[in-house]
Amino acid sequence: MLKKNQIEEAEITAMSSDGNGIAKIDGMVVFVPYTAVGDKLKIRIVKVQKNYSFGIIEEILEPSPDRVDDHCPVYKKCGGCAFRHISYEAELRHKAEFVQSNLRRLGGLDPVMLPITPSPLVQGYRNKAQYPIREYDGKIEAGFFAKRSHRVISCASCDLQPAFFEQILEYTKQFLEEYHISAYDEQTGKGKVRHLYIRYGEVSGEVMVCLVVNSERLPHAAEYVEGLLKVCPQVVSVVLNINREQNNVILGQKCITLYGKDTIEDTLCDVRFELSPLSFYQVNRQAAEKLYRLAAEMAQFEGNELLIDLYCGAGTIGLSMTSNVRELIGVEIVPDAVENAKENAKRCGVENARFICADAKEAAAQLAAENLHPDVIVVDPPRKGCDLEVLQAISAMAPKRLVMISCNSASLARDCKELEALGYHLEKAAPVDLFPRTTHVETVVLLSKGEIDSKKVRVEFSLEDMDMSGFQKGATYEQIKTYVLEHSGLKVSSLYISQVKRKCGLDVGQNYNLSKKEDAKVPQCPPEKERAIRDALKFFHLI
Repeated sequence: MLKKNQIEEAEITAMSSDGNGIAKIDGMVVFVPYTAVGDKLKIRIVKVQKNYSFGIIEEILEPSPDRVDDHCPVYKKCGGCAFRHISYEAELRHKAEFVQSNLRRLGGLDPVMLPITPSPLVQGYRNKAQYPIREYDGKIEAGFFAKRSHRVISCASCDLQPAFFEQILEYTKQFLEEYHISAYDEQTGKGKVRHLYIRYGEVSGEVMVCLVVNSERLPHAAEYVEGLLKVCPQVVSVVLNINREQNNVILGQKCITLYGKDTIEDTLCDVRFELSPLSFYQVNRQAAEKLYRLAAEMAQFEGNELLIDLYCGAGTIGLSMTSNVRELIGVEIVPDAVENAKENAKRCGVENARFICADAKEAAAQLAAENLHPDVIVVDPPRKGCDLEVLQAISAMAPKRLVMISCNSASLARDCKELEALGYHLEKAAPVDLFPRTTHVETVVLLSKGEIDSKKVRVEFSLEDMDMSGFQKGATYEQIKTYVLEHSGLKVSSLYISQVKRKCGLDVGQNYNLSKKEDAKVPQCPPEKERAIRDALKFFHLI
């Protein structure tokens, strides 16, 4: 049994999803932060639980090939980054493993896993920062929360953000101290300024500065704006956000513009967006473009689909897909975000989109009343995932394909498991790294609606009279299946291949899909799989 302060030698053999290395000592799992797979260490045990323990590095005996030097002075204090001590290649490998493990372990799911998509930028990729403002010993501090606490670690310069964010932060701290404006106290609920919120339009170059305050006004607001414009001429919007609630939520619902515009502009997937402080927008624009294009590929649009974008926010995902669909209906429960989405559609000249302010259940009822049935639903839920009612609403709308984007593979696994019970099949999953150096990773998955419920319908067919000679001309069944899987990520059955070959005029026997029972139902090959099989047949020169 391990004991506190005991020192043992061990090798890190795996990585946990929260970024801790894993070693085994005397059969017990030991979690060790800031380690890399392959590290050989002396480990000091600092906490012993019944089934696992925690340790810290006492000495690195032999460093892992994955190790790199980190240059952040607050890395081990700040709760933001977890992988600054390993190479980006190693980080991507671990993140792909986390996603696959969660889908298998938590969801019992085994989809085709596509390679992880790296972020184009590893440093300076964030277009948004939210700094908590606090006062310690009479001095204003701002930065980021320490790991698993609300103690502010002062950090003006963060490698994940544009360099000019530091200038805005330092000026704001000086302003608050000069004019003796108090910082918010979480314990008492008193104090004026809670957060500094900076938003940057990478394409437009526009900057929004938002102060989250515990009142309706900011003393010396004119002086703040005047000084801010000198520090950062790119600022086109200065906003007060009012949050008087004594909770951990950063933003309130009311905004007051102190200077310039109410919004800033940015461009994503060739679509221009106006962003308010309350608008959802991906913090890594370049990686988000890769994510949304991958989602569009999974949706397999042919141009005549009705697309529903659930949790649409300012419409970023859905509007990026409108050129590929007949109609887009965006659903969002936040009224300001819906108005942003409508304005964004209007500004971009999108005429085949409308937006509903409702939750998923209400939207499903409204669409049913209009006798509308979506072909594809794209859903990008919050980190907690979807409530069961939302998943049931999705199932009630019965889209042929469901593309889900998630920032939490654990809740994603749970939701996909529920959707499989509702008649959907998880076909493939692809991790996309939008948050380099952190533990967070996005995942986009494709779920398809089965043509029949295999639990309720007995399927019979005979292969006895099937002419197999045709399969030997250019490719076997297995070769076709392999080709389809590698080039489309889809799994196809021999039955589906037979059906497509028959449609193409290839001889596969007369009774390949017939049953001795007259009323037996035979599953028919879905359109997306038929297209993939046809491509394989062309490749093997069968058609």
